[in-house]
Amino acid sequence: MKRETVIVIDFGGQYNQLVARRVRECNVYCEIYSYKTDIEKIKAMNPKGIILTGGPNSCYEPDSPTYTKELFELGIPVLGLCYGAQLMMHILGGKVEAAPVREYGKTEVLVDKKDSKIFADVSEKTICWMSHFDYISKVAPGFEISAHTADCPVAAAENAKKSLYAIQYHPEVLHTVEGTKMLSNFVLGVCGCAGDWKMDAFVENTVKEIREKVGDGRVLLALSGGVDSSVAAGLLSRAIGKQLTCVFVDHGLLRKDEGDEVESVFGPEGQFDLNFIRVNAQQRYYDKLAGVTEPEAKRKIIGEEFIRIFEEEAKKIGAVDFLAQGTIYPDVVESGLGGESAVIKSHHNVGGLPDYVDFKEIIEPLRDLFKDEVRKAGLELGIPEKLVFRQPFPGPGLGIRIIGEVTAEKVQIVQDADAIYREEIANAGLDQEINQYFAALTNMRSVGVMGDERTYDYAVALRAVKTIDFMTAESAELPYEVLNKVMNRIINEVKGVNRVFYDLTSKPPGTIEFE
Repeated sequence: MKRETVIVIDFGGQYNQLVARRVRECNVYCEIYSYKTDIEKIKAMNPKGIILTGGPNSCYEPDSPTYTKELFELGIPVLGLCYGAQLMMHILGGKVEAAPVREYGKTEVLVDKKDSKIFADVSEKTICWMSHFDYISKVAPGFEISAHTADCPVAAAENAKKSLYAIQYHPEVLHTVEGTKMLSNFVLGVCGCAGDWKMDAFVENTVKEIREKVGDGRVLLALSGGVDSSVAAGLLSRAIGKQLTCVFVDHGLLRKDEGDEVESVFGPEGQFDLNFIRVNAQQRYYDKLAGVTEPEAKRKIIGEEFIRIFEEEAKKIGAVDFLAQGTIYPDVVESGLGGESAVIKSHHNVGGLPDYVDFKEIIEPLRDLFKDEVRKAGLELGIPEKLVFRQPFPGPGLGIRIIGEVTAEKVQIVQDADAIYREEIANAGLDQEINQYFAALTNMRSVGVMGDERTYDYAVALRAVKTIDFMTAESAELPYEVLNKVMNRIINEVKGVNRVFYDLTSKPPGTIEFE
């Protein structure tokens, strides 16, 4: 059975991935494509609906992103958001101009067309998130205005007969109070999607696809212990069992007890049927990192050493038919293979296949999923919650949460401090509210007093952020009593620490990680 798909056409909007995620929350599969995608490709996919994203340009400028008028004549419902709404009007004969009053932030929107399918069960006055310096001054022929604000005469417009809808604000962001309802109204109401793309069906179908693709072949997977590679291992194990070999390189830069936790789930005593190889390479990494202080040099050493070790293990295993990777959908989009918005970045999971392993083909069972969907798949596979909801963790591990040289002593300090911090965050019931939190070790040492003695020890920095997309982030406002308790425990229980800081920096200007 061909799955129903809604397509997001990206015009450079910062929320493109968020639009796709909101559609998927309606249990409808959704993919992102650049505005440069040919109309014939769109037609061949036969989508149930098309959503045009926002973007930073003015649609009336000659070199601005645009699309062929034919898109609106396919008989497929189209929803334009912000720039997408303005572009729809511009192409179909309306008028878009610089707005006399720029709207930004939470704005009250007044619904004029009560029987609009988009506004079904939406309040007549509803708070939406505006972000635009142009406005629709005249709607295209055949359209009627369905909502307005105090400063924006066309907050929404529609040609219901042709299933074309234009919305000036951003329904995909959480600041738009009833935005999810509006998107659901479009996807389920206007497009007529059944909403049957659910995680149990995804797991079942993917297992079947893997079996068909792999046959009696052998698969090799680098298991990091992170969520993505763990869920990929779970899916592959369910599909092909012992035809899968997982190589887990423990570089000694994981969080406290994490290596043993990974082995307890995927190792010989674990719940999955697969071949598990753990390489304890801690000392090898510490030797390589000795005396290295520059962040990028540390990242490079950690990455290259992983490749060397994985290569050594792969040679012992011999030729395999498939190399599996935990690529997820944001990796695909951000590597320039999907939408238009992201700063293109090289990602270890996409493209540039390693030439040091003897394999015929690559297999990426999570390629279509966002991170929250990967977690749902993990629960569906029976992977323990503790692993499924593990905090995001960088590939180089604690190597980039230790400022300056990495040593076994420093790793121990940051592991112990981080374990205390995570334990107290969980005890306070804050672990599901904060998107990322961890302890890092600064390279600063200072004088302190413990008991009757002077100390000269390290300062630990605590980080906690809230974010929707990890592109921007704000520091979390942790209760003082929680911070105080964490500080007390770290100083009393972790040898070598006499100060604890809380990092208030947002992103930008800072990054979420320390190096």
